[in-house]
Amino acid sequence: MSALISPSILSADFTNLERDLGKIATADWAHVDVMDNHFVPNLTIGLPVVERIRQVSPIPIDVHLMIEDPDRWAPGFAEVGAQSVTFHAEAAAAPVRLARELRRLGARAGMAIKPATPIEPFIDLLPELDMLLIMTVEPGFGGQSFIEGTLPKIERTRKAISEANLDVWLQVDGGVSRSTIDMAAEAGANVFVAGSAVYGASDIPAEIAALREMAQKHTH
Repeated sequence: MSALISPSILSADFTNLERDLGKIATADWAHVDVMDNHFVPNLTIGLPVVERIRQVSPIPIDVHLMIEDPDRWAPGFAEVGAQSVTFHAEAAAAPVRLARELRRLGARAGMAIKPATPIEPFIDLLPELDMLLIMTVEPGFGGQSFIEGTLPKIERTRKAISEANLDVWLQVDGGVSRSTIDMAAEAGANVFVAGSAVYGASDIPAEIAALREMAQKHTH
């Protein structure tokens, strides 16, 4: 399984997004955080900005919706061309229906869970998903420290995916850097969201390459 690097533009310069998307052109995905100041205590960008990001991004975009009522709002992001749309299990009223709708609209369907949310209630939903995101920090802000207590959950999730012989990507988001990516990959993750670790590097393409190489060594 390939290790995929998805830099978070939460750490980019929001007045120079096109420029900063260009800086991560060697990555696999661009991770776009949408926050509504209700589901999480932060406010970022909405659909019109994401639509423009999609038009100028040199790589596919994965929109991570940290919002209330994703059942209503998530399909719009697929409609403007986001190649992957991730909603939170804690916020979705009908996650299976929503995942199917995202797929119908041509996007990969992702579902995210917070650090304290157990995976077990959602194991049976995995066949409906293209990706499961396990948050390795509390969602809302960049630059936080990786929560190592999430590693057993990553391991259990990878085991469930493997036992069901599913092609479901397992993403981690939060505190991912050279010092944490190996243990996340060893636990079973294969998609790695890194914000400040990438955008804070003096040589961004070199950092992306280093993270990918480190992760690939440990990816199952």
